[in-house]
Amino acid sequence: MPRALLVVLDSVGIGSAPDAASYGDAGSDTLGHIAEACAAGHGDRTGLRAGPLRLPNLTALGLGLAAEGATGRIPPNLAPTDPVTGAYGHAAETAAGKDTPSGHWEIAGVPVLDPWGHFPDTIPAFPRALVEALVAQANLPGILGDCHAAGTAILERYGAEHIRTGKPICYTSADSVFQIAAHETHFGLERLDATCGIARDLCDTYRVARVIARPFVGSPEAGFRRTANRKDYAVEPPGETLLDRLSAAGRSVVSVGKIGDIFAHRATGREIKPAGNAACLDAALRTFRDLPDGGLVFLNLVDFDTEHGHRRDVPGYAAELEAFDARVPEIHAVLGAGDLCIVTADHGNDPTWAGTEHTREQVPILAFGPGIAPGPLGERATFADIGATVARHLGLAPLGAGQPWR
Repeated sequence: MPRALLVVLDSVGIGSAPDAASYGDAGSDTLGHIAEACAAGHGDRTGLRAGPLRLPNLTALGLGLAAEGATGRIPPNLAPTDPVTGAYGHAAETAAGKDTPSGHWEIAGVPVLDPWGHFPDTIPAFPRALVEALVAQANLPGILGDCHAAGTAILERYGAEHIRTGKPICYTSADSVFQIAAHETHFGLERLDATCGIARDLCDTYRVARVIARPFVGSPEAGFRRTANRKDYAVEPPGETLLDRLSAAGRSVVSVGKIGDIFAHRATGREIKPAGNAACLDAALRTFRDLPDGGLVFLNLVDFDTEHGHRRDVPGYAAELEAFDARVPEIHAVLGAGDLCIVTADHGNDPTWAGTEHTREQVPILAFGPGIAPGPLGERATFADIGATVARHLGLAPLGAGQPWR
C-alpha cells in the first residue's frame, strides 16, 4: 500500500491570489519578489548567502513553472533547463483568511468559508470585557501591549516592564490571533500555558482562530529572544479532515512541527515538534523511513514565516529556501515504490511587502515520487485538491471538498 509525505513550506506563496485586492495584497509575490531581490543584489548577507536565488532541485520539480502559472512570469533563475521531473501546479485558497489554520485545514479538505474574528488595529485592541476576564481568571496584575505588533519589536518595548511588573505582554496582528508573550523564568512556562488556556476559552466568543503562547528569555541588558517553546491553541477544524479520515481507517499519522497545534491535536497521531526547519525535516525523513503502509507524515516548516517573512528578511528567507532545496534529494531517497510527496504552502508572507503580516497568495504544488508522472497540474481552485489527491492515493474515501488531479 502506498504512503504519503506532505510538506508545507510555511508562507512560501508564489503570487497574488485572485481575491488578493480585498486583503490589500494585490501584487504580493513571496517567491517572485525574493528571487528578483536576489537577482538585483539585494539578497546578499555576508557569511550567509550571495547572488541569484539558487533552487536547482525545486526548479527541476517545476517550481518556476508553477510560479509562472500563478503570475505569468518565471522568477529569475528558476526556469528549468531540462524536462521537469515533478508534477507542478498552483492553487488558490477559498477560505476566508490568510492565516495558518485556514490554509492547513483547507489543504486537509476543510475550507473555512466564514470569516474569523479579528481585533482592530487600535489601542487598546482588545475588548475591555476580554481583558478584564483574563486578568481575573488568570490572577494577573494586568497586561501590557494590548495592540497590533510584531513579536520581536514588542519584546524590546515591554520586556523589561514585564519582568518588573509580572504583567504578560498581549498583542495581535492582522491574523485572527491573541498572542501572549512571557519570560520563561520570571513568569514561567506552566503559568504561561495556563494563561493561554484561559484565553483560548475566552476568545471563543470572539471567533478567534488561535491563541499563541510566545515564551522568551533574556534580560534588558542582553536583549530578549523568543524560544522554541511556542505553543498554539487553535480551535478544532469544523469538519472531517484528511487526518480524521486516516485515523478512522486505523492508518499511521505522524505530525511534525506545528501540525499538532494547528489541528488542535485532533487525529494528529504521533506528534514530533523539534526546533527549526532542519530538525523538523530530519524528524520527518527519519519517521517516514519506518512509516507503515498507508500512512502519512505531515510536516510544517515554520521558519520561512516566523524567522524571515514576518521580519521582512529577504536574505534570510532566500537562504532558508536554498537550505531546503539542498535537501530535496534526501526526500527522493526515502520515497519507495508507490510513495507520494507533495510540497506546498499555506499562504504567503512577502518580505518585500508593506507591514509584517501574511499576504494572500496562491501556493505551489509540487508532487513527485516513484511512478508519479511529471507535468502540469494547472490551476487548482482550492487547496483542498491537495488533500483530495492524498486521500485517493492512500485508498481513502473522497473528502468533503477538493478534487484529486490524477
